[in-house]
Amino acid sequence: MTQDCNGSMTRRDALIAGTSLLGAALASNTSFAQAGAGTVKLRILETTDIHVHVHSYDYYRDQPDDTVGLARIATLIEKARGEAKNTLLFENGDFLQGNPLGDLVAFERGFKEGDRHPLIRAMNSLKIDAGTLGNHEFNYGLAFLEKSLAGAEYPLVLANVAKGKLAANARADQTLLKPYVILEREVVDEAGGKHRIKIGVIGFTPPQIMQWDQTHLKGNVETRDIVASAAAFVPEMKERGADLVVALAHTGIATGNPQGMDENAAFYLAGVKGIDVILTGHSHLVFPGPNYKDRPGVDIEKGTLNGIPAVMAGFWGSHLGQIDLTLQKDGGTYRVVEHKSGAIPIFKRESGKIVPLAAPNASMLVSIEADHNATLEYVRRPVGKTAKAMDTYFALVSDNAALQVISDAQIWAVKQLLAGTPHASLPLLSAVAPFKAGGRGGADFYTQVPEGQVALKNVADLYIYPNTLRAVKVNGRQLKDWLERSAGIFNQIKPGDAEQALLNPSFPAFNFDMIDGVTYEIDLAQPSRYDGDGKLIAPDANRIVNLAYQGKPVTADQQFVVCTNNYRASGGGNFPGNDGTTIVVEAPDATRDVIIKYFQQTGTLNPKADGNWRFKAVPGASNVVFESNPKGRDLAGTVKGVSYLGEGQNGFARFRLDVGA
Repeated sequence: MTQDCNGSMTRRDALIAGTSLLGAALASNTSFAQAGAGTVKLRILETTDIHVHVHSYDYYRDQPDDTVGLARIATLIEKARGEAKNTLLFENGDFLQGNPLGDLVAFERGFKEGDRHPLIRAMNSLKIDAGTLGNHEFNYGLAFLEKSLAGAEYPLVLANVAKGKLAANARADQTLLKPYVILEREVVDEAGGKHRIKIGVIGFTPPQIMQWDQTHLKGNVETRDIVASAAAFVPEMKERGADLVVALAHTGIATGNPQGMDENAAFYLAGVKGIDVILTGHSHLVFPGPNYKDRPGVDIEKGTLNGIPAVMAGFWGSHLGQIDLTLQKDGGTYRVVEHKSGAIPIFKRESGKIVPLAAPNASMLVSIEADHNATLEYVRRPVGKTAKAMDTYFALVSDNAALQVISDAQIWAVKQLLAGTPHASLPLLSAVAPFKAGGRGGADFYTQVPEGQVALKNVADLYIYPNTLRAVKVNGRQLKDWLERSAGIFNQIKPGDAEQALLNPSFPAFNFDMIDGVTYEIDLAQPSRYDGDGKLIAPDANRIVNLAYQGKPVTADQQFVVCTNNYRASGGGNFPGNDGTTIVVEAPDATRDVIIKYFQQTGTLNPKADGNWRFKAVPGASNVVFESNPKGRDLAGTVKGVSYLGEGQNGFARFRLDVGA
């Protein structure tokens, strides 16, 4: 996948709320339970979803950022190791892509003989015991991935991705990496005795990589269901003498009934007999934490999924995951008799200010200093000019100038690619989503492009993912359903004076596609036709009303070409009309490069939203609220129906949207 996440809780600050459940218990837990021969205390540490954030720096805003950074996690790791007799450190994926440093290596610098990826160099310095791959490791292609991983000084495992075709059964697959590894480690028990213990480590990534990075992967690899892969390999690991099995699961936590090939399968994975510990990720949240409160089988006090100890350590280096186990030797094997899970943050917020809780590791910063400086030079390159500032503070509640620029650039490029083809005469539309719109990303996770010179960092701020340009052919029915799926980001609004939250916190903003070239209204009084995963739940619901092209109602069989990206066109987000079979244009260009070329050929842009969509009035509903960046206060008057309410939580500001008129 080339994108993941949004919601009403911050993607950085509100995650810290989850650590209160760990609280002083972990902080003071420098000694374990009653000592005894055969009783082993083992501390397991996790990094996950680092996304190339080694330095505490925001390359998009071009300024330091104390809320991110593997270098700060390195300090926490050193402290955690110093508190425990026996420790293991695991890396849980999504480390190669995610900020301009990663793009610099992938798109500009590449690898010379003997080069190591700066992120891999940083990881090596941590003395990691084993790691796995996330979905974003595949964004730059298999050749780049292979060159990057060649520098790793720790084993990498991945059980559910096979080279070529899948075999008749999982154990017969020729997996891209080793499916698992069995580590032999010497541990010290509570009486001071030394023992040899075998730790089996198995890795998983979302099978949806075949959709999200189809261009790179189709015909080269295939994926299996996470749980089915675990059920095949875990018994083999036990047969080979694994005393403890740790699952490195780059997958989120969904409950309910599994559908097979689930993207978020950590909870279901906990039901596989033989797995003792689950390190999860992908969702950019914290477990245990309040995001997972009141889910059957999930215990946020004990930190368990189906009774199995688990942890999810946020994202971008926001947290270090930690699970403390008490193992008791029972005959010739060990069993887990006690456990405690939690995620340790690198910062907290006090009186609206960021307070760092861990200083960056100085030697790690020195090791990437040249790479950091090269990235600064890279992102500061000028590409064009804008006559007006752009932002996404209100991109979820109104048509937006920043997104209009992306839409216009896509249409400009695809129109050229369609020239002379049978599809050139069809109406050309453009789908865009606000990638940076707060939510789990935090109060500063918004696009902010100042008036004047536009640098590469600003383009990367407009379009943060390394997607490539695509266009799909859809009919009017599919077009409407595409918009219905997008409108699931909004809660149903009812008439009345009571305060109502506008946004569904579990719906990521990158799945809120606005489609330019048609006009339409969104009726918030209607329930959502689709749930957050794109499953049809209310077939009679119609939030999208008055859908028209050039002033005439769109008919069910009317044909359109819609500009989008490889993620969406290949099925990412489960949108109607997008399953990989409707693609009519596969451009070789990254969407970001298309935007750069658009700036260069235009000269100075004068961005302005064309206002092609709006909310239909819900009479009597005037107290609908949402959160945004506090800087939006001065701009609230420029958006119809929006007014500033005051300070919110975790650095956000609160705003009211009057949809009653």
